[in-house]
Amino acid sequence: MSFDRYIGIDYSGGETPRSRTPALQVYATDASAEPRAIPSPAAATATRLRNWCREEIAAWLIEQARAGCRYLAGLDHGFSFPGEYFERYGLSSWEEFLDDFCTHWPTDSPHTYVDFIREKHPLRTGSPTELRLTEQWTSSAKSVFHFDVQGQVAKSTHAGLPWLRRIRQAVGDRVHFWPFDGWSIPPGKAVLAEVYPSLVRNRYPRSNRTAHQQDAYAVARWLSESARRGILDRYFQPPLTENERAQAALEGWILGVS
Repeated sequence: MSFDRYIGIDYSGGETPRSRTPALQVYATDASAEPRAIPSPAAATATRLRNWCREEIAAWLIEQARAGCRYLAGLDHGFSFPGEYFERYGLSSWEEFLDDFCTHWPTDSPHTYVDFIREKHPLRTGSPTELRLTEQWTSSAKSVFHFDVQGQVAKSTHAGLPWLRRIRQAVGDRVHFWPFDGWSIPPGKAVLAEVYPSLVRNRYPRSNRTAHQQDAYAVARWLSESARRGILDRYFQPPLTENERAQAALEGWILGVS
């Protein structure tokens, strides 16, 4: 399995969707080159390099898909919630979950902070002890509800989910959202998948990159090297039972966890 472009995105749920922050990093490569930092599109008209914002990252992924680029992009935030959340709020599909989430957590709205919504709807959430199956299969991944701790994924997840919905609405079936659209990747599709940079960041020398840059770089390099070595396919087919696959089809899965 191969793609035109391999993208690693280190995500951040800080501030607003239009806030530029060095915590948002994008690296990309084909299967043969060293991953390189992709500057924000705003850098083309700026006097100095501009940081990304969440709104721009979604727009860039949409643009790439519309241009016919078959990319594999790994995003560093949860794509869904534990099964208990689905049961608690009567949700039966990932699409229904995204619609419901965006009704209560419109974190893609301008000037909106995740913490603003947390203060407004403190009950529309879950417990920090609730884990998805994929998190239970790792030694250090935290709950998507575990806020205000070092290494949290909660804030970036709550900030990023509405943008997954926007991408899906904008490009339809041009992008395969793994594993919700199926565990196998159809020919000709771009792919968005959840990643956990901690699994791969120490495989590669950091050089002079920041921690955020290293996470995005490592994901892009791991994806491209896996494709070149012919082992990428196995990551899309984790060794799950039929019941576990059904659970993960709602909760999502971290690419590379097996």
